[in-house]
Amino acid sequence: MILELADIRIAPGKQAEFDAAIIKGLETVISRANGFRGYKVNKGVESPERYILMIYWATLEDHTVAFRQGPLFAEWRAIVGPFFAVPPTVEHFTLLQKSR
Repeated sequence: MILELADIRIAPGKQAEFDAAIIKGLETVISRANGFRGYKVNKGVESPERYILMIYWATLEDHTVAFRQGPLFAEWRAIVGPFFAVPPTVEHFTLLQKSR
């Protein structure tokens, strides 16, 4: 399994609107993607315009090829993209260790 970690910064004062938009995008678009296995979203306490989005994919290619190069990516970006202050930083990780 692959973890996609996206560090998202949005425009100040748009948190409530973005909260609704990101959940809508995850539940109506990303959840339909091949290889999608789940997600978590955290929002900043000290930096309320910062969000950490974690999406679990079966393979790296499910995200980087099938999703990013397919039609669902445009749908996703149409929902969340207008809120971005800067393009998100996205990296991928594999699990090294897990606690019980």
